[in-house]
Amino acid sequence: MKKIIIITVWGIMSVLSLHAQSERAIVCKENYRTLFGGEALTGEGTDPELMDILQKFIFGEVFRTGELDMKQRELITCVCLATMQTLPQLEAHAGAALNVGATPVELREAIYQCSPFIGFPRVLNAIGTINKVFQSRGISLPLESQGTVSEKDRRTEGAKIQAYLYGNEIKESMDTLPQDMNDTVQNFLMEMCFGDFYTRKGLDVKTRELLSLCVLATIGAEKQLATQVTGCLKAGHSKEVLYAAMIQCLPYIGFPNALTAMAIIKDA
Repeated sequence: MKKIIIITVWGIMSVLSLHAQSERAIVCKENYRTLFGGEALTGEGTDPELMDILQKFIFGEVFRTGELDMKQRELITCVCLATMQTLPQLEAHAGAALNVGATPVELREAIYQCSPFIGFPRVLNAIGTINKVFQSRGISLPLESQGTVSEKDRRTEGAKIQAYLYGNEIKESMDTLPQDMNDTVQNFLMEMCFGDFYTRKGLDVKTRELLSLCVLATIGAEKQLATQVTGCLKAGHSKEVLYAAMIQCLPYIGFPNALTAMAIIKDA
């Protein structure tokens, strides 16, 4: 009798396991088709085993974890790929972002938003990549301007956003610099990061904060991550959304950086 029960339980567990695996594959195929317009899990190419693992994990599991929509997921993915300069993958996901509802302006602004964190050369490379996608789809360049500040008010407007999100925290973190450099670097941050970029149309401040968090997680900037989490919460994100964003980053940036970021979110 015991033997029959054990066999029956084992059989049920096996069926459930196979069902879960089958469901994962189905979700993967559906998401991949929506994003890229092609078929996943084809078994073709030089490394079909790696692609099977990759596609099922990313599109069958990660893409359904947490309350993020497809557009948010693709914008997050694009800033991660831009940060890492994995440009062939960025080209594919830029197309996917457009396929799931991101506008060209939103995608461009997401890449522009990386500038204060990864530097202009990498951003120029990433912009060149997404511009190729735009041109292939007949989207006219340059895109419409989204700037809202002038030379006269970029500092004032940047200061408003910085003060709202971070108070004096960023300024106090620079106190170890010589006084003249302290003021200079602080002004650079206020005017360029917050004045030139955060004031732009195309993406709201709440979205910019989340994308910036993902960029910092990608480069492993732990000290800045802690401050950025505070800004994200102040901008209106819940911790659950921040965790979901880090899980979305995970397949691209790896477990160590993603888990470190999640630990920082937990302690915020």
